Formats: sequence, C-alpha cells, structure tokens
Amino acid sequence: MATLEQLDKNRIPQHVAIIMDGNGRWAKARGLDRSAGHKAGVEALHKVLEAAVKAGVKYLTVYTFSTENWNRPKEEVDALMNLIAWGIDKEKEELIRQNVRLAIVGDISRMPDFARNKTLECMKAASHCTGSTLAIAFNYGSRFELTNAMQRIAQQVKEGKLQPEEISEQTVQENLMTADMPDPELLIRTGGEQRISNYLLWQIAYSELYFCDTYWPDFGADELYDAILDYQGRERRFGKTSEQVKTPSQYPLS
Repeated sequence: MATLEQLDKNRIPQHVAIIMDGNGRWAKARGLDRSAGHKAGVEALHKVLEAAVKAGVKYLTVYTFSTENWNRPKEEVDALMNLIAWGIDKEKEELIRQNVRLAIVGDISRMPDFARNKTLECMKAASHCTGSTLAIAFNYGSRFELTNAMQRIAQQVKEGKLQPEEISEQTVQENLMTADMPDPELLIRTGGEQRISNYLLWQIAYSELYFCDTYWPDFGADELYDAILDYQGRERRFGKTSEQVKTPSQYPLS
C-alpha cells in the first residue's frame, strides 16, 4: 500500500474523478441490506476526501447518482435520497473545517425537497471555502449533459449570438456542467468493473484510467494513494510521441 510520503508532491493530479462502485456487492457479501452498503460508502467518501485534501488534490468529483439510477427499485432510491441528505448534513461542518467547497454536477431538481434543501444549505455554508472542491455528480449522465450543452449552444446560434463556424471545443467546454473545473487527470473506478458508465465522457478524453477490485466501502486513503502513485508512474503524451514528451525542446511546436 502506498503512503502519502511516497507521492511526488509536484505531480499530484489536481482533479480526481471517482466512480464509487461496489456498495451493494459489499453489503451482499456480508449478508447485509444494500442500504448498509450505501451507508458504508458515505463513510468511505469521508476518508477519501480527507486523504485527497492532505495530498493536495484540488477537485474531487464523485459519481453519486446517475440519471439511470432512477430505474432502481423505489425503496432503494428512497433510501439513497435519505442517505444523501443525511451524509451531506453530517459532513457540513467537516467540509468547512477542511476548507472544502461543495459543488453539484447534475440536476438536483428531482431531489426530494428535504434532500435538496440539505444540499443547498451545505453549499451555502461552505461557499466561502477556498481549499479543495468536492463535486457531487447527482442525477448526472454525460449524454444528458452533452445534449443540454448542444441545446444551449443551438439557442445561442438561434438568437444570433454565435455563428456555427465559431463553435469550438472551448464553446462546448463552457456549456458543460463542469465549466468551472479543469478536466480530471485521473479517473478511478472501484468494484472490479472496467467501464465508464456514462460519466464525464467529454472531460476524460485524456484522463488516466485506474480500475481496482476493491469495493467502494473498503476504499480508503491507502487505496487512493495507490491510484495516485500508479498515475505518477505513467507517461502522459496527449497524442505526442514519447520522445517529444521527454525532450520538448527538440520538438518545437509548428
């Protein structure tokens, strides 16, 4: 297991995105109800956020509830709504203590009033924090996000504020739900599955992907540092050759 001291402080990913997978299977393996797994997952997020802040990660974006998760059994969805409200309210003072701002990526309009109010209260209470940002992806799906971005851009064209030939990657970026955040350098998925699940598809175009078998409730500081250490051992080329990355002065931009 990696430790904080093993990490190169000059190569800490500024933005880490996580697909927190395995709560249900963790609970099933222990003969527990799925809701117990989700509650254990909240505790795991607490530990991982604390570890991320200590490492110097500026943005931690976690996939909490997807647009497709509404299709789960109603009792599980209801339990998740209660758990989200409880978890956010429980962590409010801790976020402020760690100087962490809370942001939402997605559409919280479908949240039950009690859960939405707790979320908005926490966002307001921690709005002055200037350290790291915890971004909760709730009622989020990348195709939903991109569709909405295209609609907003099309509206700008319709109103004559933008010409079609003026649309660029920057235009798309500015209309995403993550417009105020840098793209993730590292995407982690726990639980053994190796897929993206409609998560940040535009933003992770050049992210390093890290998959591990550990169920999310068992994922903690050591596992996060393992992922970061693995990331630090990779060569990020962004379409260039290895030689260009290693000796950029010999390959000036044309």
